[in-house]
Amino acid sequence: DKKKKKKKKKKKVKLTVDKVLTPEQLAQIPKERIEIIKKVLGDMPIKRERAQDNSHFRNLGSWKEGPTLQTNPPTIPVDFQFPDRVFPIGQIMEYTGSNMYRTTNAELKEKDRIAEEHYTHLRKAAECQRQVRKFTQSIAKPGIRLIDLCEKLEEMNRHLVNENGLHAGIAFPTGCSINHVAAHYTPNAGDFTVLGPDDVCKIDFGTQVEGRIIDTAFTVAFNPKFDPLLLAVQDATETGIREAGIDVRVSDVGAAIQEAMESHEIELDGKTYRIRSVKNLNGHLIGPYHIHGGKSVPIVAGTGMNDKMEEGELYAIETFGSTGKGYVWEEGECSHYMKDFYAQPRAIRNPRAKGLLKHIETNFSTLAFCKRWLDRAGETK
Repeated sequence: DKKKKKKKKKKKVKLTVDKVLTPEQLAQIPKERIEIIKKVLGDMPIKRERAQDNSHFRNLGSWKEGPTLQTNPPTIPVDFQFPDRVFPIGQIMEYTGSNMYRTTNAELKEKDRIAEEHYTHLRKAAECQRQVRKFTQSIAKPGIRLIDLCEKLEEMNRHLVNENGLHAGIAFPTGCSINHVAAHYTPNAGDFTVLGPDDVCKIDFGTQVEGRIIDTAFTVAFNPKFDPLLLAVQDATETGIREAGIDVRVSDVGAAIQEAMESHEIELDGKTYRIRSVKNLNGHLIGPYHIHGGKSVPIVAGTGMNDKMEEGELYAIETFGSTGKGYVWEEGECSHYMKDFYAQPRAIRNPRAKGLLKHIETNFSTLAFCKRWLDRAGETK
């Protein structure tokens, strides 16, 4: 009898953080951060692919297969993916109307070239955010505790941006506001609120590189009955971005946003609601290390705000749609804190308070922070 030669099957090598990153790359990352990322990923299988199924979400597309420099879930800091510091360029909105000449004017193009380093910082932060957002979409499912969602998102944000003091890191605490809570909620220690299948959750997070802040938010919902609400806010946001530009009055942007938002309605439990813009929430100017830079971008008409958007400014266009009265007020335990950008130094006598202020100035400066981050650093009451 002839002996049949059995072909040896190639064993698939299980990818780990240690195997994905080169020894040279691992040497540049603090060991504690590597261990934290391993803990964040847990038993999630690491694959070299871009595709990701987001079908459990409403109004959020899935990630299609294609070229990628990142694993899934992400393990490689953005700096290692783009060693030449040429980061991807996101969506470009062309100027319209009287500002169209800025697209072709040689002098204005040269100004953009001079500001390239500024754009490089923003694009690095933006690329980090894209990858963190994708990771967050893979874990944001009914049953997860919001505090776990926020902490995993934040650790991934720190890892991918290659956190380095005030040079690069998180720009502000992760918001995960649910249902009637519009914004600025992040769980404090001991808050074990769970994301439910009928919740509408607004995930809001920021990344900064050399003080240049990218502010991103997206809505998580699983029940199709909320589709009209999500589509209304998407329409309003895209309208605001399209209307914004140099020399545009913020009041005109607000009027356009409100018109788009309030052209939509939603039926819930047999009752039809007009979707309203929340009148006392706004978008805002963003400055270096200054998340709310002074100017606001309303999302309703008739606010009396006559500021103009100026050349070189950076704005967050933020829209909030509601089935209620379209007005918010402060409620509940505070979780977000921030040193006044214009505060003058004052003498502090209490040694513990003095130590806390030093920690805040060293680690956050004028960027926002939360109680969880003080707990993380061992700063107790």
